[in-house]
Amino acid sequence: MTPHRLVRLFATVFLLSAVSAVDAQEARKDTAPASDHSTLDDFIHRAPPQPTEIWLRSAGGRIYDNWWEALGRKKPDGSHPAYPKSGQRAGANTWRCVECHGWDYNGKDGLYGSGERFTGIKGIRTAAGRDITRIMSLLRAAPHGYTPEMIKDEELRRLAIFVSRGQDNADRFIDLKTGNVKGDRTRGAGLFHTICAACHGFDGRLLNWGTAQEPAYIGTEANTFPHEVLHKIRNGHPGAAMINLRGFPFKDAIDILAYTRSLPTK
Repeated sequence: MTPHRLVRLFATVFLLSAVSAVDAQEARKDTAPASDHSTLDDFIHRAPPQPTEIWLRSAGGRIYDNWWEALGRKKPDGSHPAYPKSGQRAGANTWRCVECHGWDYNGKDGLYGSGERFTGIKGIRTAAGRDITRIMSLLRAAPHGYTPEMIKDEELRRLAIFVSRGQDNADRFIDLKTGNVKGDRTRGAGLFHTICAACHGFDGRLLNWGTAQEPAYIGTEANTFPHEVLHKIRNGHPGAAMINLRGFPFKDAIDILAYTRSLPTK
């Protein structure tokens, strides 16, 4: 058999196998109960059958980031009634916890102490270690005002668990003025290449949140918003099938963050 015919044979076998696999998958969809396996939407928006403490903290972190994306809810209309009139933001984003309390959780006393994100509102650091039920009550009441239609009780509990037991203190690792990260870049490279690169690529440019003219890669974000990138490394990105390192030592996330600041920004 000539090499050309052999290649055609392998291609035909591969195609038939792929078609058979698709047919088998479709058959399972028609015959299997809807609840016999998890879906991608379950992973992104739902909870596991028996949520672990690690999962609850990371899920709460995603709600803190953007609760409607994390939970698959309708985006709120208008600005939050308690958002300061002196603030420079408007619309649905003012309903995000992070918009007032910051990616470093220090509010006006940290990363949001000045600039366009300044609101004069304090952070959530003092709530670390507080009773979960008490935090939930505060989130339901004014000025927060999160209704059960927005965030259900069991979901609000995840947020409260994050606030009480999930805050990472990166103050001694990230310089507030320069953004420089005190981490092991070499070690971070090894972690990035074997975990994060599966989606971001080895050079961090496989995913682009910007445009072709003004790209926003992981390197771009890490050099501009290191605290935000750290939060997402630890908790994942709301509304996306992104892994997180909540179950790993905090040092792993710091080292990865340090390495991502060396990646291309354009």
